[in-house]
Amino acid sequence: MKVLVLYDYPPSPGGLATQGDLLYRGLLELGVDTHAVHFDSAQEKEWYYRWFEPDVVVGIGYWGHTPQLILHPQRYGVQPVPWLVADGYIANYQEVLNELPLILVTSHWVKEMYVRDGINGDKIEVLPVGCDTDSFKAYDKNDPKIIAVRESLGIPPDQLMILTVGGDAASKGAQEVMQALAIIDAKAPDWKYVCKVWPQQRTKYQNLEDLQMASDLGIEKNITYATNTISRNFMPYLIAACDIYAAPSRLEGFGMPQVEAGACEKPVIGIKAMGMLDTLIHRETAFLANVAKKIVVDEVTLGDESGFENNSRVKFKEPRTVDYRANVQNIATGLFELMSDAKLRQKMGKEGRKRVVENFDYRIVAQKFIDIMNDKLGIK
Repeated sequence: MKVLVLYDYPPSPGGLATQGDLLYRGLLELGVDTHAVHFDSAQEKEWYYRWFEPDVVVGIGYWGHTPQLILHPQRYGVQPVPWLVADGYIANYQEVLNELPLILVTSHWVKEMYVRDGINGDKIEVLPVGCDTDSFKAYDKNDPKIIAVRESLGIPPDQLMILTVGGDAASKGAQEVMQALAIIDAKAPDWKYVCKVWPQQRTKYQNLEDLQMASDLGIEKNITYATNTISRNFMPYLIAACDIYAAPSRLEGFGMPQVEAGACEKPVIGIKAMGMLDTLIHRETAFLANVAKKIVVDEVTLGDESGFENNSRVKFKEPRTVDYRANVQNIATGLFELMSDAKLRQKMGKEGRKRVVENFDYRIVAQKFIDIMNDKLGIK
């Protein structure tokens, strides 16, 4: 089997790049003849098509990347297999996607979204995102690297650290977490809530709104927003430094940081919906809050990123859910239980690690990919 992997290569710290890079690494370690190339590098991709002659080109992205991940390799007679995440309404490329023999998606919920939007479910296989369980693992709280992380954030050893990581914090449910913390603040042990977000213009304005909410709730002294650029190498230590990982996300096709937190033996606060139904187990590895609200729309505005003219409107025959909100009281209950019981945090953390190692280690995911190629496409 010869595989060409298209993703953000060399990998940036983002989730899609990590998803692709772990598949690439896993295939190499399993002895598969594999190369990686940036999905947007037309000339270099063509170069690989011509001399490497891959059996399959697997491209990591969302449906809007169809031109780079599917149409480009098809032009050169190479079989594309996209590995897609969910991103709103799948528009304009249904015909192209339905002509493919195989589509990979990151969770059963993502598959449901693609079927909802007109893609043949018989062609869709679920392949979870891998996790590097050698890097993401438990560290002793007295490890100097862990102490250094907490000291840099101004968190003493006896203060509980709750962590959320995302491009922005609000999409990961940070506002709901802050509301929950405000409910339990008077009776909970001493805590600090850290939101690690990526420095970009969009998150700058969102951060200000989040911090204003913290101020309105009267908990601003316990909230820290870390907005500096970091590498993937630092992420395992950041997660390992926390006591509870909180991300009851508003939209989540898989939930990579939640899985990485489990690998670090950290209990997770999530939401009982979307990709987290595949990755987390309520009251075993995580507390999953119920869905309190669904954000529903009856039309969307699309542009050239979706293959449309700018400001094109698509109206739905039936309203579509595009966002979720977790039940704040459920989050508060789960947080208080975890914050008050160190043994419970340890027990759930160990169960989380066990589940990740058994199901989401990147080498296991790579083997699942090989098995799917053998079974569905007959590629050996």
